[in-house]
Amino acid sequence: MFVLLAFLSLLVELGLGYPDRLVRAIGHPVIWIGQLISFLDTTLNRATQSDASRRICGVVALIVLIAIPAGIAFFLETLFSLSALGIVASALLGSTLLAQRSLASHVKAVADALDRGGLQAGRRAVSQIVGRDPERLDEAGVSRAAIESLAENFSDGIVAPAFWLGIGGLAGGVAYKAANTADSMIGHRTPRHEAFGWAAARFDDLINLPASRLTALLLVVAAMIVPGASAANAWRSVWRDASKHRSPNAGWPEAAMAGALGLSLAGPRVYGGVMVEDATMGDGRREANAADIRRALRLYWTADGLMVVGFGVLAGLGYVLG
Repeated sequence: MFVLLAFLSLLVELGLGYPDRLVRAIGHPVIWIGQLISFLDTTLNRATQSDASRRICGVVALIVLIAIPAGIAFFLETLFSLSALGIVASALLGSTLLAQRSLASHVKAVADALDRGGLQAGRRAVSQIVGRDPERLDEAGVSRAAIESLAENFSDGIVAPAFWLGIGGLAGGVAYKAANTADSMIGHRTPRHEAFGWAAARFDDLINLPASRLTALLLVVAAMIVPGASAANAWRSVWRDASKHRSPNAGWPEAAMAGALGLSLAGPRVYGGVMVEDATMGDGRREANAADIRRALRLYWTADGLMVVGFGVLAGLGYVLG
C-alpha cells in the first residue's frame, strides 16, 4: 500500500504540481513546517545557553518537529483508509512533498535566462536555487551551480521523500520532509545554529543515505539511455569522487551527473563571502553553459521516469502477490 501511495503521489505531482494559487490561498506544507521550525528556534535556541544545553534543546526541537506533522499525517492517513477514495486523498497530500515539476522549472529558468538575458540574468535566476554568492559566478559557474542544484535536489527533494513515502506511508514522507526542512533552516555551522542545529544536520545526513545512493544509480542507468551521456564515466565518477565530497550524500548524485555529462562539478565555492573548500566531482571540463544545463535536465527527466516506473512495477507486483 505504501509503495502504491508513493507511485500515485509521484504521478499526481507530475501531472498537477502544486498550483501557485493554492500557495497564495493556504500556503504549502513546507511553509507550515518552516513556521514551526522558526517558532521552535525562537523559543528554544537562546544565546545565553551553553552549547551543551543548546544541543539538548535542538534534539528536543527535532523530536517535536517530526512528531507533530507526522502525527497529523498518520491520523489523516488512518482516517482516509476508511473510505474508497482514501488512497487518492493520501496521494494528493503525498504529492505536496515532491518537487519534480518545480525543480525542473527552476533549473530550466537558469538556462533560459543565460540564453536570453546573458550573465546577469543567469545570476539572478540561479540565486533562486543556490545559496552561494551569484555575483562571484561567471557563466560557467552559474551553469555548474544550476546542474549541482539539480543533482542534489533530485535526491533530497524527490527520490528521498518518495522513498520514505514507500517505506513509511504519508507519515514517513512527512517526517522526512520535516527533518530535511529543519536541516535547510537550522542545520548550518553558524554561531546561532552550530549547536542547536547539530541534531537536525546529523539526522538529515542519516535519512538521506539510501536516497542519495539510489539517485546516483538512477542517473547512471539514465545515462545508458540519454544520447551523449556516459554511464561508464558516471559510474567511475561515483566510485572515485562521491565519498570525497564534504557532504556524505550530495557527492553521490553530483558525481553521477558530472561523470555522465563529462563535466567537473563542485570544488571550491563562496557562500556569504566565505570560501568553502570541497573536492571536485568528475574529471571533465569546468566550462559549462546553458546547453549543459539542458543536457542535465534530459538526464534528470529520464532518471525520474525510471524511478516512477520502478515504483509502478513494485506497486503492481505487490498487488499481484498480495
